Amino acid sequence: MTAVVFGVILLAELPDKTALAGLVLGTRYRASYVFVGVAAAFALHVALAVAAGSVLTLLPRQIVQALTGVLFLGGAAVLLMKRDENEEEIRKPENQSFWKVSRAGFMLILVAEFADLTQIMTANLAARYGDPLSVGLGAVLALWTVAAMGILGGKALMRRVPLQLVTKVAALVMLALGVWSLWEAVAR
Repeated sequence: MTAVVFGVILLAELPDKTALAGLVLGTRYRASYVFVGVAAAFALHVALAVAAGSVLTLLPRQIVQALTGVLFLGGAAVLLMKRDENEEEIRKPENQSFWKVSRAGFMLILVAEFADLTQIMTANLAARYGDPLSVGLGAVLALWTVAAMGILGGKALMRRVPLQLVTKVAALVMLALGVWSLWEAVAR
């Protein structure tokens, strides 16, 4: 379960602006300081998403499957219709102390990723599988991986793997999960 969640969230987050934001912060500041802040923000987002998804498990199973199916299909549509976004300007902290840089990374991700597609997907996966620990672990590891890739070498990755390809693969995975969830809701 953790590996499936990891793969789905990783693919969905790769084309997101977060990897680019991490790249920009990582080129300006000490990578470890940036990662600490970004990782803490992602952990908070995953905890909130898993909690929301766990609440959904209190509903009848067919309703949860139908709801997650529709949300996955919506997420696939968002990815397929997504246009390239310009890199947002990131403010440079006054100094490069651990706390200033980590706080900048934390605040950037906290605001940019709130109610983001991957947070909604994480809630859906927690509701669908009823295993909040595995879902949370897979999601947070995927988000941390994307953050590390962005901070340490996102630009090189994007030169080798077209962003559009990553986006299309993530959309197809979400489409498959959506169809599967809807089929399970109707078949029972």
